[in-house]
Amino acid sequence: MPDLEQKNQSDFMVEKIKVKPVNKKKLIRRTLITISMAIIFGLVACVTFLVLEPVISNWLNPEEEPQVEIVVFPEDKEEMSPEEMLAENLPTESPSPTPEPEESASEPEKGEETAVMLGEEQIEEILAQVTLDLESYRELYGAMAEYVEGLNRYMVTVTALTSGFDWMDSIQESKNQCSGVIISENGIELLILTDYSAVMSAERLVVTFYDDSQAEAQIKQHNSATNLAVLSVDLESLSDKIKTEDSLPIVSFGSSGGRNLAGTPVVALGSPMGTSHSVGYGIITSSTGIVSATDRNYRLILTDINGSQNAGGVLFDLHGQLLGIITNNKTASDMKNLISAYGITELQRTVEKMSNAATIPYMGILGGDVPREANQELGMPFGAYVEDIEMDSPAMQEGIQRGDVITALDDKAVVNFSAYSNVLMQMEPGQVVTVTVMRQAQEEYKEMEFSVELGGVN
Repeated sequence: MPDLEQKNQSDFMVEKIKVKPVNKKKLIRRTLITISMAIIFGLVACVTFLVLEPVISNWLNPEEEPQVEIVVFPEDKEEMSPEEMLAENLPTESPSPTPEPEESASEPEKGEETAVMLGEEQIEEILAQVTLDLESYRELYGAMAEYVEGLNRYMVTVTALTSGFDWMDSIQESKNQCSGVIISENGIELLILTDYSAVMSAERLVVTFYDDSQAEAQIKQHNSATNLAVLSVDLESLSDKIKTEDSLPIVSFGSSGGRNLAGTPVVALGSPMGTSHSVGYGIITSSTGIVSATDRNYRLILTDINGSQNAGGVLFDLHGQLLGIITNNKTASDMKNLISAYGITELQRTVEKMSNAATIPYMGILGGDVPREANQELGMPFGAYVEDIEMDSPAMQEGIQRGDVITALDDKAVVNFSAYSNVLMQMEPGQVVTVTVMRQAQEEYKEMEFSVELGGVN
C-alpha cells in the first residue's frame, strides 16, 4: 500500500508558470505614440485657447464699441431769430430827439469809463506820428504768413484717383486734386468738406494732412445744389502727430448772417489761385447777394481777391473762423476772376445733414421774403413767398401755387423764406407736413392748408 500511494504521487503533473519576456521594441513604439499624442493634444489645446480666448473674454467682459455720434453744429449766435426778422420788417416810429445834457450834469465818478471824442486835428496829429516804412511792410506780411501757417492745420488736399486705359490698352491712373477743410468728427470718423465735382467719379480718395501724412477717405454724403461733399476718414488711420495733439484740428464756424460783412478782412485758403496750397488776402466787398436754390437760399459773399475761375477752398476771417466756402460761376461776367463764396451760416444746416449721411427733406419751393412795402401797401402777409414750384414736386402735387405765401409748417410759424428753410431742415423725408398758406382771392388773402408728404434729395 505505501508503494501504491508513492507511485500515485509521482505520477501527478506539476505545472510551472513562466514570466512572459518583455518586447522592448513594442514598448518603445507605444511610448513614442503616447508622447506624440500628448504633444499633438497640447498643440491643439494651445491653438484652440488662442483662438477662443478673445471670444470668451469679450463674451464675459464685453467692451463697448465706439458709436457714431450725431454731428450738431452750434447755432449762429449772431443769426437773427424769426421774431427779430419780423420786427425788422415792421415799420418803426421815428425816435424822439435826444435831450441835450444839462450844464449842471454831475461829472462821472472815479472809475467810470467815459467816451473820448477826438477832433480832426487830434486825429491828424496822431496819424502824423505813425511812420510806415519797409520794415513795417515786412512785419505786416510776416504776421499774415504766420497766421496762414496756423490755419493750414484745418486744410487738407484731396486726391481723387481714377484708373483707365490708354490707346495701347495699358492701365493708366489719373489724378485730380482739390482742397478740403476739416469740419467735425463723430467718434469714429474725421469729417472733411470738399468739392463734389472733383471727387464724384473717383475710384479711390486719398487725403493729405498738414503734416504730409495720408489716409484713405470715402464719400459720406453730397449735395448737388451746392456742389459740396462730406468725406469721412477713419480716426484710427490718422498719423501719430495728429492723434497726440491736445485736440483734433477741427475748424470753428464764424457768422455770415445777421450783419453786413462788407469791409471785413479775409484770407482765402485752399486753392483760390487754382493750385493747391495757394493763398489770397483781401476784404469782403459785398455780402447781400443771394443764390436761389430749391427750398433754401444761400448768401453770396463777394471779395476783392483776384483768383482763378477754377478756384476752390474757404474764406477765413482774422479770428481763425470759417466764413464761407469758395464757389465758382456765381459772379457777374465782368467779375469772373474775383473770389466769391457761400456764407457758412446759410450752409450750416445742409452741411450738418451731410455730416450725418442724412437725406435733405424736399418740398420743391423756390421763393423769397415778402417785402415790407408789399405788406403795408398790398396787405400781403409776412411769410415765405412762393416764386416758383418745381415740376412734379411734392408741393405741386398737393396744389400749392405760385404766389402763395407759406405762413406755417405744422405748428411752427414761418415769417420769411429763411425761417421756412430752417423749419423744413428739422423734418425728415417721408414725413407728412401740414402746410399753411395764404392765397390771394380777389382783394384779400385767405388761409388754406395742404398735407404734403416730403421727398428727399442729395
